[in-house]
Amino acid sequence: MKGKLIILTIFISSLAFSQQAYKRTFKLMGSRFDVTVVANNENEGNKYIDLAISEISRIEKLISSWDKNSQTSLINKNSGLKPVKVDKELFQLIERALKVSKLTNGAFDISFASMDKIWKFDGSMSTIPSVDIIKKSVEKVGYQNILLDTENQTVFLKLKGMKIGFGAIGKGYAADKAKALLIEKGVEAGIINASGDLNAWGKQPNGKDWMVAIVNPLNKEKVFSWFPVHNNAVVTSGNYEKYVKFNGELYSHIIDPRTGYPSKGILSVTVFTKTAELADALATSIFVMGTETGLDFINQLKGVECIIIDADNKIITSNNIDIKQPE
Repeated sequence: MKGKLIILTIFISSLAFSQQAYKRTFKLMGSRFDVTVVANNENEGNKYIDLAISEISRIEKLISSWDKNSQTSLINKNSGLKPVKVDKELFQLIERALKVSKLTNGAFDISFASMDKIWKFDGSMSTIPSVDIIKKSVEKVGYQNILLDTENQTVFLKLKGMKIGFGAIGKGYAADKAKALLIEKGVEAGIINASGDLNAWGKQPNGKDWMVAIVNPLNKEKVFSWFPVHNNAVVTSGNYEKYVKFNGELYSHIIDPRTGYPSKGILSVTVFTKTAELADALATSIFVMGTETGLDFINQLKGVECIIIDADNKIITSNNIDIKQPE
């Protein structure tokens, strides 16, 4: 799971407009969700928000590795034993995750769930784990061992004890699906914000763009810059709240699934692209890749931009980001 930077969103509604923005906050998937919809009245707004909640709950049941009856749990239970037939939706989600794994050379990997939890970020660690323990912790991690059979729609984890998990993309995917459902039902504008995995569409009732603020990870009261969101997703993840420090070096809770070592050098990453699912995966990948490699990677992708705040609190942006400091 990733720590989330606070994303502030301005919602403006006025009785001068025929439609208003209606918002509700609730907890699902172990996280806070804020759903905002533009509707004609409160009853209509609540009806739409209820639809979003139902959709997010459906996704949670499908991908949860905590629910022993979920298809994801069934895949994990049969690791090293046999392939498991799954719904098309879950199969395609795993398929997309593997594409990102290949694209990032394993910096993103849903089999990270197989990793031994040797790093503790609750203040209980007094020494760095040994090289051998760290190496052993990732023995069962590796997207190459997730085998998909398109014809039979099955998923097989080659190694016994291997697991997959959607902590790095699950909330983003849920936000995307809730947005798609509301658009299908005729909702012209709104925002699904899953603890910093945000997907917005349309405009505010006054005709202005939805705006998000990127805040300073070292001072949440300070805004670095405001950005309009045009039918787009924005995901911000940070490591400044969950970390350990040894010999003056900060080790993040975002761990490289290839090596077992925590990522270093970055405080927060914000990714802008079409889906929160992809933005979520890429934000995690940048942490693991590091500033230079991560930035070079993003600059090669069409329709993707990012803002990195490094360990020195310096702002680094991809090619097409124009930082506008708040007035």
